[in-house]
Amino acid sequence: MLTVYGKREWMIILIVGAVLTAACVAAGWWWLGVLAAIAAGLILTFFRDPPRRVPTGRGSVVSPADGRVSSVHRVEHFEPFDGPATCIRIFLSVLNVHVNRIPCHGRVSAITHKPGLKLNALNPRSAEVNESTLIVLEHPTHGYRVGAVRQVAGLIARTIVCGLREGEIVQRGRRFGMIKFGSTTELYLPDSHNPQVQVRQGQRVYGASTVLAKVTPPQNAARPVAEDTGSSAATVEASAATA
Repeated sequence: MLTVYGKREWMIILIVGAVLTAACVAAGWWWLGVLAAIAAGLILTFFRDPPRRVPTGRGSVVSPADGRVSSVHRVEHFEPFDGPATCIRIFLSVLNVHVNRIPCHGRVSAITHKPGLKLNALNPRSAEVNESTLIVLEHPTHGYRVGAVRQVAGLIARTIVCGLREGEIVQRGRRFGMIKFGSTTELYLPDSHNPQVQVRQGQRVYGASTVLAKVTPPQNAARPVAEDTGSSAATVEASAATA
């Protein structure tokens, strides 16, 4: 199955590949036609979108992308949470599936696109200065922040696709977009929810099926959140994101 988030590109690849293959075969260059067909097929694999079995365990937060864990670290102050957070950073090579997935149940609280550079995703600075889109998730009923996903462009990845809308309720494992041709995806979880990371740096993970962390929100996480002004949030809560 090919992803709808890259339909325009893979349709063009299919058409061009078919035309080149047919032209080469008609001209008697069958070997060149075979090469054209193989090349088109290899490029199409970038847009593959395989089905995944989504874990149902309470407190499970799944990977938002395929790839390798390039970093697991603590952020002293993550602005959307107005407090500390745990960040799990995933590097996607051109060989990985590039469809992004929702890590936990919630409501889309905010979607923020940030223009930036196009540094190589292997450069540590790229996660800070490259173009990115940040998706913040909140409790669907009470409005508490439960997690965030950041799509980061890279040297080859020039297009970030996010098919979400602010205010919509999303389920764990749902497809929501992609970053075309290699990049980085980050998952942020609030420290107040005691995230227990289940992966290590260098480990290969799979979107929607690999559990990156287990969370246990504190009882006082059910306190209301003040209206978000766009620059900060109050207390966060993740129980709805892990139901």
